[in-house]
Amino acid sequence: MSRHAVLRWWPLVGIAAMVVLGLVVGKGSTPLDDWFLHYRVDHPWVWFLLHFTDRRLVVAGYLVAIAVVCVQRRWRLAAVTALTPVVAVTAERVLKRLFGREKVGALAYPSGHVTVSLVVLALLVIAAGAATWMFVVATVVLLAGLVGQACTYHYFTDTVGAVLLGTSLMCLAALAAGLDRCQPRCDPDHSGG
Repeated sequence: MSRHAVLRWWPLVGIAAMVVLGLVVGKGSTPLDDWFLHYRVDHPWVWFLLHFTDRRLVVAGYLVAIAVVCVQRRWRLAAVTALTPVVAVTAERVLKRLFGREKVGALAYPSGHVTVSLVVLALLVIAAGAATWMFVVATVVLLAGLVGQACTYHYFTDTVGAVLLGTSLMCLAALAAGLDRCQPRCDPDHSGG
């Protein structure tokens, strides 16, 4: 399957999987969720991992991503970079109301912290030219934040739903930004030497 096909089909698959997961887990905890919650009792350091999804860090990453693509004069990507996190926040808030799953009195599914963190990290990877080092850093940061949320304020399945939602939104963002096509100065068949 080509990258273009993945970008086009993943939003449908990812959103469908997120809805199915939300319906399957229902309003309560699952055994997997319970494992993560019990893990925090023996490992209090997981609270440190919440720093990776802290609102201030995410907003700083968001502003850096916008600044970088503006400096690069990639205006269409700048617009998509500015709008995608807003769409992510709106989507997760609407979905939380639809699913109605609560944890400690707050709506939980899908996790907004993980959804928006994933979107901002993906936008930073794109702004950095999809460099391998940036992808690795973003993956580590996202996984750390995901574990932190899964062991504290959210159920693990909330974070899985958030990953499905966030990756779906990023595929749509890539399509909207025109990143599914050959970029300027690109050598798609590697014939340029």
